[in-house]
Amino acid sequence: MKKSMIAMTLAVAVAFGANAQKLDASKVPTTVKESFVKHYPGIKTKWEKEGDKYEAGFKKDGKTMSALFDVNGMMTESEVDIKVAELPTVVLHYVREHYKGKTIKEAAKITKADGTVNFEAEVNGKDVLFDEAGKFLKEVKD
Repeated sequence: MKKSMIAMTLAVAVAFGANAQKLDASKVPTTVKESFVKHYPGIKTKWEKEGDKYEAGFKKDGKTMSALFDVNGMMTESEVDIKVAELPTVVLHYVREHYKGKTIKEAAKITKADGTVNFEAEVNGKDVLFDEAGKFLKEVKD
């Protein structure tokens, strides 16, 4: 699911064609690491490079999370894994109808920098994205 965090922006969506690259913290720009510490003080992270963005994967309060930063340290979105049952009912209905016989492997809540919330359901090797109300947005190959 961490890879899907970037799916909501056009520039980052292009990066989906390439796999995430694990990145040693020493290769992450100082501005990015400082921004992460401001948002999540005292949290240890693992870094990946997603296109031109830096993704921090971590656990906080027992939840698996990630945050995406641009090279200037601006957090563009964050993602928290949720239980499938926590997806909006309309999302569950959509998946049942459009992916008959398939199950949702993972689910996440994505919050963009402007506060916009999206939901993600990983189904059949694809990330299916929805807006906050549960309206289908797009499907991205994982």
